[in-house]
Amino acid sequence: MSEETKYTEDNIRSLDWKEHIRMRPGMYIGKLGDGSSADDGIYILVKEVLDNSIDEFVMGGGKTIEISIQGDKVIVRDYGRGIPLGKVVDVVSKMNTGGKYDSKAFKKSVGLNGVGTKAVNALSSFFRVESTRDGKSASAEFEKGNLTNQDILDETSRRRGTKVSFVPDNTIFKNYKYRTEYVAKMLKNYVYLNPGLTIIFNGEKYFSENGLKDLLSDTINEEDRLYDIIHLKGEDIEVAITHSKTQYSEEYHSFVNGQHTTQGGTHLAAFREAVVKTIREYYGKNYEASDIRKSIVSAISIKVMEPVFESQTKTKLGSTEMGEKLPTVRTYINDFLKTKLDNFLHKNPQTAENLQRKILQAERERKDLSGIRKLAKDRAKKASLHNKKLRDCRVHLTDSKNERNLESTLFITEGDSASGSITKSRDVNTQAVFSLRGKPLNCYNMSKKIVYENEEFNLLQAALNIEESLEDLRYNNIVIATDADVDGMHIRLLLITFFLQFFPEVIKEGHLYILQTPLFRVRNKKETIYCYSEQERRNAITKLTGKPEITRFKGLGEISPDEFVHFIGDNIRLDPVMLDKERSIEDLLSFYMGKNTPDRQEFIIDNLKVELDTIEEEI
Repeated sequence: MSEETKYTEDNIRSLDWKEHIRMRPGMYIGKLGDGSSADDGIYILVKEVLDNSIDEFVMGGGKTIEISIQGDKVIVRDYGRGIPLGKVVDVVSKMNTGGKYDSKAFKKSVGLNGVGTKAVNALSSFFRVESTRDGKSASAEFEKGNLTNQDILDETSRRRGTKVSFVPDNTIFKNYKYRTEYVAKMLKNYVYLNPGLTIIFNGEKYFSENGLKDLLSDTINEEDRLYDIIHLKGEDIEVAITHSKTQYSEEYHSFVNGQHTTQGGTHLAAFREAVVKTIREYYGKNYEASDIRKSIVSAISIKVMEPVFESQTKTKLGSTEMGEKLPTVRTYINDFLKTKLDNFLHKNPQTAENLQRKILQAERERKDLSGIRKLAKDRAKKASLHNKKLRDCRVHLTDSKNERNLESTLFITEGDSASGSITKSRDVNTQAVFSLRGKPLNCYNMSKKIVYENEEFNLLQAALNIEESLEDLRYNNIVIATDADVDGMHIRLLLITFFLQFFPEVIKEGHLYILQTPLFRVRNKKETIYCYSEQERRNAITKLTGKPEITRFKGLGEISPDEFVHFIGDNIRLDPVMLDKERSIEDLLSFYMGKNTPDRQEFIIDNLKVELDTIEEEI
């Protein structure tokens, strides 16, 4: 038996604020990531700084926020009241220090715990804060949370406000890169929630006049709306509702005190319940909840006194009360919709008629599919029991609530050899593997019936748990892992078509990715370099001395589990699948997956010429 581990006073250690944040960054900003996912840490850092500027706008301090991201440096400048000059250092470096504890000053602010900018400071290799007010200015600079310089100017002509600059620490955020698409989406949400606010990002202006109505207008094209957007506002609540003509599942955008609650919470559950209850009472019919909510596209924003979130990153609301001596969140939302939505339907009979027609259509489809759905669910359960297709991860196997974990990832692979390699090299705590058999069906222009009849699609839908709503999605990241050859590219396209056709919100909300795997391995006796392109291969040959060995990987199955761990661990490279808001999903699918073969052929030839020209320039 081994000697008992000693436990003395020497084992007790106290960490200061910055050491604790740097040692346990996930407690403060969620997952780290490299910027390929919208909820990666580098975007949370931007959000934490922005939240303070937004709170200034809410309190009437400045209507414009300027943001610049050039390379790895972020600059956020607001024209609010400015941090009190004597507290500039304290508010960014002393825990539990801030102006939001005074509920009179920040009644319903985004954050209340005084941690946000401290986390940004501690996790940045460079951090500078500058405040201007009353014709004076004070600034402070930090490195990894350590104060390196501070200055006070007795006179300045600069406009009042606060300017924060920072560079995320690359020893914590490995190989990161800011994607402007994710930042732009975050900023759009801020202006939707704060009409009258102007945000200028790298010279581009973001502004909203109509709040959540503008959000839905940008989310769903006018031709795909069953009826004009219903836009309702109250003192502490705003909702926007429509139904899609083509989408199958439910899509929600929920917010609390300006925070995008991507995983919903008590307010979203109450909203979904209240919509059903109000519509049932309006029509006097006990319609199925799933028929009422099928194809709904909506947004809800509420303001709560001192909200309680289920994590520091505030992705899910846990509060059940609107505030002290106020009704519950559920009661408040239900009473609001019961009055406002009911009144709207009475005043707009055409909208009410269109909505009822949609509900009845959903009811017919559900009944037509009832037998197929029961058989499909039974098949999915049997497949799960025998573990034929899905090798799950421990965060789900041990979580009785089956809630989504930000780190959870599902790899969709082709063939047994590739899935075997990934299964053996994955992180069993957070990474799951779903193995495809052969090429998926081209499901463009097919009805939802095909999802239940096709074994691959049915089991994939069951594994993801997205039949009804994205709120129930089990994996935060869905990664298509196919070979980098023609067949692999085709499988990618067919899978993307599946999601666009039946579950577009998976892509809209940034959950779908393509796994980048190396094309070449270049090595000598001392070093091995994995290369993802011809240019990287040439650079590796130049770098390695002697005559290095070069291996061309033909498929994922050729990569051993010992090597695969490098590509799905800390050094994973993911390309997010993103939608161009300027083109409708129907247009995309009809062009790329329809029967217009000559047009597609011409498109491929034209783009191949561009690619070849680019390669020639590099050579």
